[in-house]
Amino acid sequence: MTYATQPEASHFIDGAYVEDDSGAALPVIYPATGETIANLHAATPALVDRAIAAAQRAQPAWAALTGTERGRILRRAADIIRARNRELSELETKDTGKPLQETLVADATSGADALEYFGGLAATLSGEHIQMGDDFIYTRREPLGVTVGIGAWNYPTQIACWKAAPALACGNTMVFKPSETTPLSALKVAEILIEAGAPPGVFNVVQGYGEVGAGLVDDDRVAKVSLTGSVPTGRKVYASAASGMKAVTMELGGKSPLVIFDDASLEDAVSAAINANFYSTGQICSNGTRVFVQDGIREAFLDRLAERLKGVKMGDPLDEATNFGPMVSARQREIVEGFISQGVAEGARLVTGGGRPEGEGYWIEPTVFADVRDDMTIAREEIFGPVMSVFGFSTEEEALERANATVYGLSAGVFTRDLARAHRFVGRLQAGSCWINTYNLTPVEAPFGGMKMSGVGRENGQVAIEHWSQLKTVYVAMGEVEAPY
Repeated sequence: MTYATQPEASHFIDGAYVEDDSGAALPVIYPATGETIANLHAATPALVDRAIAAAQRAQPAWAALTGTERGRILRRAADIIRARNRELSELETKDTGKPLQETLVADATSGADALEYFGGLAATLSGEHIQMGDDFIYTRREPLGVTVGIGAWNYPTQIACWKAAPALACGNTMVFKPSETTPLSALKVAEILIEAGAPPGVFNVVQGYGEVGAGLVDDDRVAKVSLTGSVPTGRKVYASAASGMKAVTMELGGKSPLVIFDDASLEDAVSAAINANFYSTGQICSNGTRVFVQDGIREAFLDRLAERLKGVKMGDPLDEATNFGPMVSARQREIVEGFISQGVAEGARLVTGGGRPEGEGYWIEPTVFADVRDDMTIAREEIFGPVMSVFGFSTEEEALERANATVYGLSAGVFTRDLARAHRFVGRLQAGSCWINTYNLTPVEAPFGGMKMSGVGRENGQVAIEHWSQLKTVYVAMGEVEAPY
């Protein structure tokens, strides 16, 4: 790699960069050009053991600090990230292919938000006092111990911080495995935490493929696993964690509905549909990829959407004028193209896109299908690419029934000027995160996670503290103890 933000080695363990070139090759590809920008190595079993041992060694002293002391370090790390936002955003763009226009406002900054938010909460962690006559009960909120985070490739900096911030705030330590597709950014998070004053071993990063993740999840020293990934991966990780009675948070995939009633602001609805399908080239788990548009405005919606998509600007992702980037990998593009072919074969109407622009890299055009039926493949399966499916509907009850007719339940949105209907509708949607007259806003203050097959537990918000700590109950007797004999 030839730019200033290059991490120094493949792994970060016990406060320092670590390399072991006996691990499997892990090339890092810049999606915009297909060129190799770094050559890392997967962690060997010995390195995985070393990382867990470092986290286990560091955990008691880290937990013994006051919440204020831990929080101060997290907030300092947030400040460092914000001060270096541009170089970290450039690294994220090289890692993922996402346009710098996006990464400057949505990636490192959201990681900083998480560190700041949970850094502030760390000092507030407490239990309760329950009076029982002269006796009393108190509760203590305690850390779980050594935890594991497993990241996805779409938001590598954000995901590392969304997991590390509450974990560390509660007094846990962590070993984090980024996606092998986007391994660079988490190393910088680890480096910055040390600079901010975190003791060595508190946050460690190891690279690797599935077997490295499995080795972390299966280790008896690990108390909790938090995964962001696909449902098939989630099933495997959840089952493995369950065998050891480990706590889990599973943030998985979705096939989320965006329902637009005919009284909605057409321009706002089109904007939300664009954000819900084409931001980050459609590679967002909560995307509203099933767009239900009421019959009265469906053709007007499609016409305006096609017009707005003329504003797509592909090009050098490091040029801030570029607003649409490549897919993250050649394999992911092939998967998306397969879904597009199925959509055409099953009779959906291709409104726009569907092809490959000329040139190097993993580019694909933003794609819109209309006249989609609920039983089509593109209507049922998560595509994880820039493919929007537009459906018509007549009544509110019909829209609700069809919106909920999926095994997923991550997110959902509704557009209408009738706020009574909006609240009524979201009250019956089977989704963990819902939006009214907007889409995909996920501030760290708000809990995020799914229902049904889309996950277990919640990230962010105050409720995340419950997922990264455990409660101890202490009964204090003030009198004599009686016994029957």
